[in-house]
Amino acid sequence: MRELVRDLALALRERVLPHLGSHAGRAHEAAAAGGDVTFAIDAEAEHELEAFLAERAPDVAFYSEDRGLVEPGGAARTVLVVDPIDGTRPALAGLESCCVSVAAAPLTRERAVRASTRSPGEPSMADVTVGCVVEIPSGVVFLAERDAGVVEGPPVLLSRNERIDRMFWTYGFRGRPARPMAEVLGDLIDASSVGGATFELGSAAFDMTRVATGQLDAYVEPGPRLVDDVPGMREEFERVGGGAVLNNSPYDLAAATLILEEAGAVVTDAYGRPLGPCPLLGSEHEFQMSVVASGNRALHDAILSALDAGFMRVSG
Repeated sequence: MRELVRDLALALRERVLPHLGSHAGRAHEAAAAGGDVTFAIDAEAEHELEAFLAERAPDVAFYSEDRGLVEPGGAARTVLVVDPIDGTRPALAGLESCCVSVAAAPLTRERAVRASTRSPGEPSMADVTVGCVVEIPSGVVFLAERDAGVVEGPPVLLSRNERIDRMFWTYGFRGRPARPMAEVLGDLIDASSVGGATFELGSAAFDMTRVATGQLDAYVEPGPRLVDDVPGMREEFERVGGGAVLNNSPYDLAAATLILEEAGAVVTDAYGRPLGPCPLLGSEHEFQMSVVASGNRALHDAILSALDAGFMRVSG
């Protein structure tokens, strides 16, 4: 399975690479299963995904951003959770921060049937056994296997910085209402804007793997907590998202979360809870996850405290 996951990620990268920075790739094809726009470059990657698995692993199911759950033959025992281009917009602009993300988990027939209803038997984030993130421009591979560590990739260099005012970190605004998001993140942004740095890079997988390399101290994405905790926020997210709530879904996070956990980083949601129990197969708001990922526990706790204060301001 490790070889299949890695080979698929690299094949998707090869299909997408010639289209980086292409204006033709910006054409809108349709709406994805999760509600986001499917660009022409996304459609190219989805075709490669289906063709690769039909040839190499026809008995393996997959869940992708644009197609949802596809289970050839109806008897798959493994599901691949795939984001063929995590960071479509940076890819279309020809920027560095775009990746392929592939994660593998066991899948029983009962789990496949129940995947869209969030029933207790479905696979969760804790069931992911292999995760691979490949940077599309560079071809750098991050590969992790549960309980075996990060088996391929740049050296793991988790940040030891424990101070918010020295923090180099990133967040995501795509499809999120800017004003409430800025209010929740405001203390962190202000504190780190001079002695540290903030970035919006457009790809959760890229952001999270930068924590593994030590280039960033943290990745913070509180969107789903905003929707759940603050009255009226779901309508605001749907307004910005063209009728859909656009936060991080499992296909954005599954591979990178395993990589960071195996690297020894701290990964929770914006309440401080582990992501392991969260369902793996789904795209709608009920399946989406807030994320705080950081290099050490002390910094993580400081970020969570600042977020709590931000949510108090928005709620008030």
